[in-house]
Amino acid sequence: MANVLSDEKRLRVFAALVDGNSERAVSRMTDVHTRTIRKLVLALGEGAVSLHNRLARDLRCSLIQCDEVWSYVGKKQARVTAEDAPGIGEAYTFVALDASSRFVISWFVGKRDEQSARAFMTDVRARLVVMPMVATDGFAPYVTAIGASFGPGVDYAQMSKNYSGKRRRDDDHRYEPPREPFITKKPVFGAPDMAKTSTAYIERQNATMRHVIGRMRRLCYAFSKRPENHRAAIALSYVYYNFCHVVSSLRVTPAMAVGITDHVWSLEELLGALLDAAPTDRPEKKPLAPRVPEGPARELPNGRGFLRVVDGGKGTAQRHHFEPPPVTPAPVAARVEPVADPTGQLDLLSWRPKPRPPIQMSLFPDLEK
Repeated sequence: MANVLSDEKRLRVFAALVDGNSERAVSRMTDVHTRTIRKLVLALGEGAVSLHNRLARDLRCSLIQCDEVWSYVGKKQARVTAEDAPGIGEAYTFVALDASSRFVISWFVGKRDEQSARAFMTDVRARLVVMPMVATDGFAPYVTAIGASFGPGVDYAQMSKNYSGKRRRDDDHRYEPPREPFITKKPVFGAPDMAKTSTAYIERQNATMRHVIGRMRRLCYAFSKRPENHRAAIALSYVYYNFCHVVSSLRVTPAMAVGITDHVWSLEELLGALLDAAPTDRPEKKPLAPRVPEGPARELPNGRGFLRVVDGGKGTAQRHHFEPPPVTPAPVAARVEPVADPTGQLDLLSWRPKPRPPIQMSLFPDLEK
């Protein structure tokens, strides 16, 4: 007779996993062996990747923020070669987030190098049907990766944070760096809106995932021992975030905000979808339609895009012209004539208003004559 977990116990294990508990903690909570939990995590991770590949495609996301989350597998700094122990060492998770819906478009686990950045941006490009505006941090390989995937016509800007600077011995800036020239924004491709160039949403989402994924927490021993378990746990957590996590500012899940589903998925529904998900390949890239600009713009013929107003140039002052508020004129003082001096000289320092006789209208002019 096969040893299979019941639906109730499988749901308890799944709920404990997506709540950020380790495999050993889940084993103590549910009385299930760690090897059984590890097999369930691998199965759910594969189902999460297939479910994401089937639903996260043909997205119309106009503003994307990208960032990387640090973690490690086995050890922080591997002293063995990649051929002897592939996947051991630092493992960065590249994440692309839609700023309006908070939907995680794509993620990729690998080293923090140009090869991983290119693979990550290739997957992001394949899931979109609208040319987005992209905002990232100052990681240099993003420039070549985004240029190769979207072309030079994409609106792309970087926001760099300067953690260097003179520090005193008694200052601790690990969690609050000096903010003298701390944030610097610069356009890379196209004409991005610098007011919208930010990584605030993706950094806040990274904090949420560090709470949900115990393997990504800092200053603790909750790390993965194998790369396949690490990728499965990350895929499971991001799919759970998209379909079950209600964003407090939106009051809906990211999948509802982006238009993939119309309701909040329960744990039972998500667990059933992950177990029944058929293997699905990643989507193929499609032609990108130009996004509709929010400001003044004119559509070009034959669907070639929009002619829009951007900041800079000689006409910046005229474009930002506005009508000043009406100004109430100050009351005009009565004209005062200087008083003549008996000696024939005018005293300009002493003056008093000229007396005028009161004007009274006559009601009966005929009788007065």
